[in-house]
Amino acid sequence: MVKFIKRISKTAGHVPGELVHVGEKKVDEVKVSVIDYDDKNFQEKIIANIEELLPFKDTPTVTWININGLHDVDFIEKIGNNFEMHPLTLEDIVNTGQRPKYEDFDQYIFVTLKILMFDEEKKEIISEQVSLVFGANFVISFQEIESDVFNPIRERIRNAKGRIRKMGPDYLAYSLLDAVVDNYFSILEKFGEKIEGMEEDLVANPTPQTLQAIHDLKRDAIFLRKSVWPLREVAGGLERSESILIKKETHIFLRDVYDHTIQVIDTIETFRDMVSGMLDIYLSSVSNRMNEVMKVLTIFAAIFIPLTFMAGVYGMNFEFMPELKWKWGYFALLGLMAVVGFGMLFHFRRKKWI
Repeated sequence: MVKFIKRISKTAGHVPGELVHVGEKKVDEVKVSVIDYDDKNFQEKIIANIEELLPFKDTPTVTWININGLHDVDFIEKIGNNFEMHPLTLEDIVNTGQRPKYEDFDQYIFVTLKILMFDEEKKEIISEQVSLVFGANFVISFQEIESDVFNPIRERIRNAKGRIRKMGPDYLAYSLLDAVVDNYFSILEKFGEKIEGMEEDLVANPTPQTLQAIHDLKRDAIFLRKSVWPLREVAGGLERSESILIKKETHIFLRDVYDHTIQVIDTIETFRDMVSGMLDIYLSSVSNRMNEVMKVLTIFAAIFIPLTFMAGVYGMNFEFMPELKWKWGYFALLGLMAVVGFGMLFHFRRKKWI
């Protein structure tokens, strides 16, 4: 259940805006990297202390600050104070169970969402919370762990591919959001492959292990929906936002992210329906197999009932039973029993019961 419900009780009783890390400590220490660029210049480096970030606060270039590790609330608080973030924003950043959402604070825009990844060892979908804060000349991304979802964005900036070096921080924030949404498609592809393989097992040979696997798929579908469904509001809010921090030319790209989000949600809903249908198919298949077994047993019972009756009649051993002293009585009774048995088999086959 940790996959679905974080231990939010840790925040109970605390003052609103007080920073309490909710979730697991996934890295040993916080790592901060900075990419600063414009259409002509570019620099990238690892930051050892917060003071090194101060020169980037008021530069005319675009600065992308990426922070891996949310467990050090003191460090997160210092970052927030240096960039004038609201305490409630910082509280949402360190709460890894936060629902994806979008908020406009005038001087900056805050977005939190989930990055989905597939664990090859455990064969399950896991999530990581990522929060984006972007202002007039900066974008700050907060991640639980260092993932490779944003690596294509870094390569585009390093190699000046596309328009990203010519655009502002709003376009960089869009690019990060788009990378997260695009990653959903690869996760859904793997999830679809699991469903396809399960359907084959379900039709060929359903077992109790198949039922457990269906329940696991159902839990994953619920988890996907919980992680992705609120993103529709986030993408829609950004696309409709009238904030001066989002330029007019960026709105069309945000509209594209919104369309992709709707497509992802529709796919998840389709998968949920398929998994629910698989559970019904499993129950029907097990029921049909049971019916087949019962039908075979019933046929055998129906054949042997008259035979048992004949054997019972001639097993009473009355003295004046004429057939008991007949020379061919035993063989005649066996023949009659054989005729009755094969006759019933022939009748059942004509009725297509067997």
